[in-house]
Amino acid sequence: MKSITIHKLDPDLAKSLEERAKREGASLNRTIKSILRSALGLNKPAPIDHRNDFKDLFGTWSKEEGKAFDARTSGTRQINPSEWGR
Repeated sequence: MKSITIHKLDPDLAKSLEERAKREGASLNRTIKSILRSALGLNKPAPIDHRNDFKDLFGTWSKEEGKAFDARTSGTRQINPSEWGR
């Protein structure tokens, strides 16, 4: 990896970089690399989360409803060898 040094940063620029790093909870080095990647269009697009796309079609269950369903259908998860001709 290549390292670079930037000399004579304006005080307001240095302060803004430090404030942003603190706000994001990241190191100054990581913050500057992130800014450069973004400015140069090198950021990878975030993966699209489709989990909520179909809620209006299928709905959702609460944890209690899910547990009740699992309890009522637990017998369907057992294999009965006699049903398989053995």
